[in-house]
Amino acid sequence: MLRHVIAPASRFTQVPNDIIRHPRLSPDARCLLLWLLSVPDTASVSFSEAASRAGIRNAAFQRAKTQLKEEGYAHEWRSQGPDGRWATTQLVASQPLSADEARAIRDGRPAPTAVKPAVGEPTPRPVGRHPKTNTVSNTSPPPVPPTPRELIPDGLVEYAALVLASVSHSEPRLRLTGRELKELAPLAADWILRGATGRDLREELRNGLPEPVHHAASLIRDRLQRKLPEAPPIPATHPSPPKPRVAQMRECQGDGHIHPYLFRPLGDEELCGGCRVERAKEGERDARATAAWTSVQAT
Repeated sequence: MLRHVIAPASRFTQVPNDIIRHPRLSPDARCLLLWLLSVPDTASVSFSEAASRAGIRNAAFQRAKTQLKEEGYAHEWRSQGPDGRWATTQLVASQPLSADEARAIRDGRPAPTAVKPAVGEPTPRPVGRHPKTNTVSNTSPPPVPPTPRELIPDGLVEYAALVLASVSHSEPRLRLTGRELKELAPLAADWILRGATGRDLREELRNGLPEPVHHAASLIRDRLQRKLPEAPPIPATHPSPPKPRVAQMRECQGDGHIHPYLFRPLGDEELCGGCRVERAKEGERDARATAAWTSVQAT
């Protein structure tokens, strides 16, 4: 691909690439955001007015505004003035803002940052030996090693993908693409392999979501890897495997088989059922023949 780009000298707006390539913003949402960012600071234009100028209709505008608010690019508040009238304050940003950061900008306060430690009175320098230190580690335990992919059944991976798809459809902040579902399914299948249910998996992914969620796939991957449960313990003693069925069988000693024939005896018999029946029939025939010959001799 060839490109020919000339940087404008005036009347331009600097836009991060994250907005242009945002995976969860529709074209209408990106267009609305670009219009709002291009409006001069001195102009008072509402979200709906910018959408009207950009040619975005009412239903599409509502969806676009909802997406921008979910991703942290747009914020609005309704308040009632001393005269009883209600007014709406709207804020648009080129970077996602949390609710606290947006309120701080609205009120003209610095955005909240990490709390700095308070400065106290100086303490005397320890003499003679090293000061006591806390030897207990306050770091989180290392993540549980995952199960190798080749040991996870394919059917379990397919079921895990369905669970992730249900989370993606029910929670707008955790929308995933088909490619992301395919990549995350083995991690979710490892949870199910270790005893977690589909309900456990859905609750773990939905509960305690940050506001806003900047990248759903990264958040889900982090939770699946960081909170992976321990594998079930292997029992110390294994029950002896049952004897194979062939070991419980015996070769028939009858003469009616061309090849060796195995059967499962009920006791200490050496003939299979078919041979025993044939032997019984032969006995009956011999008995009848003997009786007939005896009657002939008597006459």
